[in-house]
Amino acid sequence: MQGSRVLGVHFNAGKVCRGLPAAYLAFRPQSPSREGEGAFLLRRLGQHVQQFQERSSPDPGPGLGAPVLPKAGWPQQPLDPFNATDGRSFLQRYWVNAQHWAGQDAPVFLHLGGEGGLGPGSVMRGHPAALAPAWGALVISLEHRFYGLSVPAGGLGLAQLRFLSSRHALADAASARLELSRLLNVSASSPWICFGGSYAGSLAAWARLKFPHLVSASVASSAPVRAVLDFSAYNEMVMRSLCLRCFSVSRAETVAQLRATEPQAAVVGDRQWLYQTCTEFGFSLCEQVFGLSATSVAQAVAQTNSYYGGQTPEATRVLFVNGDTDPWHVLSVTQTLGPSEPALLIPSASHCSDMAPARPSDPPSLLLGRQNISQQLRTWLWAAKDSQVRSGV
Repeated sequence: MQGSRVLGVHFNAGKVCRGLPAAYLAFRPQSPSREGEGAFLLRRLGQHVQQFQERSSPDPGPGLGAPVLPKAGWPQQPLDPFNATDGRSFLQRYWVNAQHWAGQDAPVFLHLGGEGGLGPGSVMRGHPAALAPAWGALVISLEHRFYGLSVPAGGLGLAQLRFLSSRHALADAASARLELSRLLNVSASSPWICFGGSYAGSLAAWARLKFPHLVSASVASSAPVRAVLDFSAYNEMVMRSLCLRCFSVSRAETVAQLRATEPQAAVVGDRQWLYQTCTEFGFSLCEQVFGLSATSVAQAVAQTNSYYGGQTPEATRVLFVNGDTDPWHVLSVTQTLGPSEPALLIPSASHCSDMAPARPSDPPSLLLGRQNISQQLRTWLWAAKDSQVRSGV
């Protein structure tokens, strides 16, 4: 069976099809309705990168012996961070890799989770972990609320899902940034750098935009920062290489699965992600599953772009990284917007490929792209260190 290289990872078509969610498989190539499929496919392919990263065994490096396994932690987060009178909370999972940490004043690389769970590989493999030894950085990953094991009690009904949004996720990141500094004894002068890919890449950019006093800089990989009502080009390209061999399930079965609100449904994550796309980023099935009209979805998309700035977010010290073979790059920032708003477009690179663990088969353009990312971080980190020296910190 013919395979295809997507996200920098070689997948077998049959295996990928079996891994796709029922919500995606319901939209088969011959179907007259393609609504929603791009959202689910983007999410599931992102999960494949995460799973590839998780399966990769930690590499301690030359002469370092056995790797120090990361630790998981569970700080309490407010369920509604925008309502001080609401005392409800939930436990949000994070992972810590302190193997290369040079001490209190060293940088912290914060890997933000997106629309799926995070495991120990999120701090052991990939670009943030690869950069950590050079800077003596502490590497932390933070699982997104309502995904993985960071799911508040109470199921997935609309009364609960109203606490799921990018704004809630950013509030979690800010709260965790302060709480983890205390718990891990990180100096107030340590620069925090946010990393993220795909939707989490947008979160990384927005974290710097909305909390510049907490986040020193961000690397936003394959970040679709402009919300749209529908975007099928990505899905069309992948379907041509993978999905013609997929089986289908009925639309009614798909809708029934997405309407499930019991806690067990949280493990899959599709209902949560559809809710986010319906209330912030576009796509459809929203009326059938959540009772949200097309008009309300359009208004939500417009509000998201207004709140974050779309493709002109005016966030300083954010590096936008994209691959030119990823159709979703048209929703990101691909041209430098100013001296402190750089963009990097990597030739022949796919979705989030710069974040994947380095491999001998990586093309020269990807190797150069990662070097450029390192150089930009070096510039910002040296500037932060110089500022500390001048201020006497």
